[in-house]
Amino acid sequence: MAASDPIANVAAPATSTRMVIISIGMLLLLASLDQTIVSTALPTIVADLGGLDHLSWVVTAYVLTSTVVAPLYGKMGDLYGRRRMVFVSVAIFLIGSMLCGVAGSMGFLIFSRALQGLGGGGLFVLALSVVGDAIAPRDRGKVQGVFAAVFSASSVIGPLMGGWFVQYVNWHWIFFINVPLGLIAVGIFAASFQPTGRRVSHKIDYAGAVALTVGLGSLTLVTSLGGRSFGWGSPEALGLIALAVAGLLAFVRIEQRAAEPILPMSLFKLNVFWVTSVIGFIAGVAMFGAITFVPLYLQIAKGTSPTVSGLLLVPMTIGILSSSTLSGRYMGRTGRYLILPKIGLGLLLLGMILMSLLTKDTALVLICLALTVVGAGMGCIFPVVTTAVQNAVPRETLGTATAAGVMMRQTGGSLGVAAFGALFAARMAVSMGEGSGMPVGESTNFGPQMLAKLSPEQQQTVGEAVVNAVHPVYLIAAALAATGLVFAFVLKEVPLSNRHVPKGE
Repeated sequence: MAASDPIANVAAPATSTRMVIISIGMLLLLASLDQTIVSTALPTIVADLGGLDHLSWVVTAYVLTSTVVAPLYGKMGDLYGRRRMVFVSVAIFLIGSMLCGVAGSMGFLIFSRALQGLGGGGLFVLALSVVGDAIAPRDRGKVQGVFAAVFSASSVIGPLMGGWFVQYVNWHWIFFINVPLGLIAVGIFAASFQPTGRRVSHKIDYAGAVALTVGLGSLTLVTSLGGRSFGWGSPEALGLIALAVAGLLAFVRIEQRAAEPILPMSLFKLNVFWVTSVIGFIAGVAMFGAITFVPLYLQIAKGTSPTVSGLLLVPMTIGILSSSTLSGRYMGRTGRYLILPKIGLGLLLLGMILMSLLTKDTALVLICLALTVVGAGMGCIFPVVTTAVQNAVPRETLGTATAAGVMMRQTGGSLGVAAFGALFAARMAVSMGEGSGMPVGESTNFGPQMLAKLSPEQQQTVGEAVVNAVHPVYLIAAALAATGLVFAFVLKEVPLSNRHVPKGE
């Protein structure tokens, strides 16, 4: 490797490296925002385009495609270079964004969201993998901490931005805004992250890609739509379950024989890889599944506005930013990380227990405290598990291993949202029951505007129903955090290196 390569030696922070981090952070923010920015705009979109029966697909289409392509981008980044694949993923993402913005029907919007997810899934994986190319292992924790904060901030910024565009401009701009921001970010990336010029021949595992897509796609669909669009015992649900099992089993069999597998089965022999994969999956279920219901609790049970409910999620972001920054500094100073997942999962367990104690009369300061504890726990988990994996796996599989971690977290989040959503809907139906005077079938669609039209007695009924429905969600999330804590004690530590070894050296 030539000494002039700007990423060959970054022990001291270089301007080009900082610009790479800034550009990747912007792209990661765009990809993560598109998981949340649509939520507050959905009622307006449905009023404009119709298609209420297909409303969930606007979200599901993006999550589905971004999840199934994550391992593919990881492998192609390893094979063809992450710089080139960043350009491909950004191009697909921006084309999808423009098509979403001009959508004139619900069907076309869903198609465009799926296309957008094909690009967004690559941004998640490549953002984390590029850090492995440009930063020494000891310093990666600091950068991964920043990215974790960016990701968590999107859960607050997204709904606020979506609401602002709907109220003051129009919903089309929640997609159009991606284009100029994406072009600026990729321009900075292109100027600061230079290719190595190394070329090798490749063999793509197409059979594995198809099997993984079928397996994960079917699993995501059945968890997203089961119990809502069709019953769990229906032929549709059973067929998707069978297809998911068959696809995933076929994927494992194919990967064991493939010359260049998408996800080498040998990685699962590494303690750091499989343990952090389990922890990432559990943390994804707990975080994405449980936090989804915080705005609903705040708006319906506490009577806050959508804007205020979004602002009340800021303490969680502060918790993530603070703990991830401290975790990164600890790893950079000591080269160790083993204690951090234990602390993180312990805090996550405590935070979920506090969330399970929420009532209709809980003071906002106590809610903020619980969310801060949850955020502090998450900030100790995600950056650490990514850094640990990148430090432990062989260099040639860095992107693949990083992608697998993202896939596990995304899959956990998707399953968590679906499972907790079904549980929440069932509890709402039981809590509101007969005599409430409310349409049970619409119990999960209440918003501040609809709530304002109800009598005080009905508002009280709905608020108590929401509280009763979220309690088991947080108790299950606490149990999952406790399970993750057990796995954290199984994790082995591979001391983080001070030296960055560039690809091809």
